[in-house]
Amino acid sequence: MPTPERTSYAEIIAAGREILERSGPAGLTMQAVAARVGVRAPSLYKRVRDRDALLAAVTEAVVDDLAVHLESVGGGLPELAVAYRTHAHEHPEGFRLMFTAAAPLSSLDRAAAPVIRATAELVGADAALDAARLFTAWATGFLQMELASAFRLGGDVDRAFEYGLERIIAGLQD
Repeated sequence: MPTPERTSYAEIIAAGREILERSGPAGLTMQAVAARVGVRAPSLYKRVRDRDALLAAVTEAVVDDLAVHLESVGGGLPELAVAYRTHAHEHPEGFRLMFTAAAPLSSLDRAAAPVIRATAELVGADAALDAARLFTAWATGFLQMELASAFRLGGDVDRAFEYGLERIIAGLQD
């Protein structure tokens, strides 16, 4: 009779996400996840091939969560920008991990879809991808700096985000 499973793949990924947010990518180890889900590290290898696979699975979960979040807000670029920023603040380590090779293209495609639809409404289908890249590059750079506490010259960072978003949208509409 086979031994009962003590953990599931979903529990492993959830534990990995918690560890990632608490300890960063360096803290996301097979041993740490095994301890969190209550198994010995060798048991984890029945579900996850190695640390690289764990990192990829956690990254995929983060990006998929973002995709669901973006789809749920609907609307145009202003709503998507706020949702993107909220996600980054709620999951800063996961947000950083989305921009590594561990992020699967299929998940990134799903997360990009609402942005491409919103930019298509502004600039048309032919330029939608270029516009989505411009918007995403600006928003991601802003958020990376914000999360790193790099805006140290004073002023209202929320207002700066709104200003940048307004300028990006105005530029796309020209």
